[in-house]
Amino acid sequence: MQIEVGAIIEGKVTGLTNFGAFVTLEGNTTGMVHISEVSNTYVKDIKEHLSEGQQVKVKVLSIGADGKISLSIKQAITTVQQAAPAQQHKPRNSHSRPNVWQGQPQQTSNEPASFEDMMAKFKQVSDDKFSDLRRSNDSRYSQTSSRRGNRK
Repeated sequence: MQIEVGAIIEGKVTGLTNFGAFVTLEGNTTGMVHISEVSNTYVKDIKEHLSEGQQVKVKVLSIGADGKISLSIKQAITTVQQAAPAQQHKPRNSHSRPNVWQGQPQQTSNEPASFEDMMAKFKQVSDDKFSDLRRSNDSRYSQTSSRRGNRK
């Protein structure tokens, strides 16, 4: 079978690097999944998402003139979900309210977090980091002031 751009095919992970994964396809052809194409979420360590020998569905993104094949796992998943029947969408009761964020984003395994959830989490992490930075700067300033006071 000839590999074509846009095709979704199955392959086997044969190598992991800090920038992506090598996947062997039909006909002993190898392509690469860049780390940014592994998941819809941020991937810090690819080994948390993939392992050697794992069977994966990939979408062929491009085939270079030099024969290099660029693949995507996350686009293969998205394409398969879009092709599935619309039975996944349940009609919503007009009186029901959407889930309101209360501390932790409520996220199912296949659905990405909503924009509001991501912004709330970002704001919390940002506030925590600024607090740590202020504390660190305050302690440095107080140490410097006490040293200057001793010189008089």
